[in-house]
Amino acid sequence: MNQEIRIIISGGGTGGHIFPAVSIANAIRTKFPESKILFVGAEGRMEMQRIPAAGYEIKGLPIKGFDRAHKLRNFDVILKLWKSLRMARKIIREFRPQVAVGVGGYASGATLYECSKMNIPCLIQEQNSYAGLTNKLLAKRVSKICVAYDGMERFFPAEKIIMTGNPVRQNILNTPLSKEEARKTFGLNPDKKTILLVGGSLGARTINRSVMEHLKLVAESDVQFIWQTGKYYYQNIIDKLNLESALPNLKVTDFISDMGAAYKAADLVISRAGASSISEFQLIGKPVILVPSPNVAEDHQTKNAMALVDKNAALCVKDSEAPATLLELSLNTIVNDSKLTMLSENIKKMGLENSAEVIAEEVVKLIGK
Repeated sequence: MNQEIRIIISGGGTGGHIFPAVSIANAIRTKFPESKILFVGAEGRMEMQRIPAAGYEIKGLPIKGFDRAHKLRNFDVILKLWKSLRMARKIIREFRPQVAVGVGGYASGATLYECSKMNIPCLIQEQNSYAGLTNKLLAKRVSKICVAYDGMERFFPAEKIIMTGNPVRQNILNTPLSKEEARKTFGLNPDKKTILLVGGSLGARTINRSVMEHLKLVAESDVQFIWQTGKYYYQNIIDKLNLESALPNLKVTDFISDMGAAYKAADLVISRAGASSISEFQLIGKPVILVPSPNVAEDHQTKNAMALVDKNAALCVKDSEAPATLLELSLNTIVNDSKLTMLSENIKKMGLENSAEVIAEEVVKLIGK
């Protein structure tokens, strides 16, 4: 294909939408270095910083979600939706895309709706096992729907579905470190079993409570911990830990920049059940205990987790039960080598490789049409 390629990619709001979007853009750029790619996101959301940092241009829409708790505030939401649709039309006319890609989030709804009205071919990528509202609304208007879980014909026309998996961050897969070397980078004993606790870039209150309420178990165990608290919780946790006896087997940090090294260092991960994280665990075959966040639309993290639990590919602890049971379960699991092996083998069977490249190929096919 020698013609100029012009693509809009829209969506965001969370890292779970942004990481796949950037991975798809990178795969298209690798295949067609001269391609023009424009992102469209929501003003004030993290994509407005993360996308330029990844080397791409982004334009923001004032769109926001409906406030179910305070219905009178939705007059402003409707006004911003109307304004966003007008702005999306203007962006599309000026950029002249040949295809549009939506990865979920408010902005992708407005952008792909307007693209479909202009007969621009559209593709959406659904990361979760329970489809998001935006993607469900767009399903009838798009040409292709890329998914990561079986059974998605519950939400989408079966003839449009392509099983691609979720694109993941390449540095997760390409770390050159051995397990022992990775542990040394965190200042830990290279020969001791290690648990990694992560709650996403912002942290997870429940996972943090699960550690803070059981520091005695941490101190008495022969296991090491890498604990990403999230920036919001970090200082408060450090202040409280300073009042306790030293815990040399507990490495506490607000943010981990090299997640590839952190995953390599760990024998077991404790994590929320976001789709991007799960896809990473699947590709590296990492045993994991999932603690689904209850604060997400349609409780989709629980559905993500149960899709793995049903195949003996992960363990799951309810958010409400985690402070009481999570740490003890993790310590019992990490010493059970046969269980770790089973979880690793089963979760790896669910991984789909080269997802970004497969999706990029589908995007280019739509240009040809």
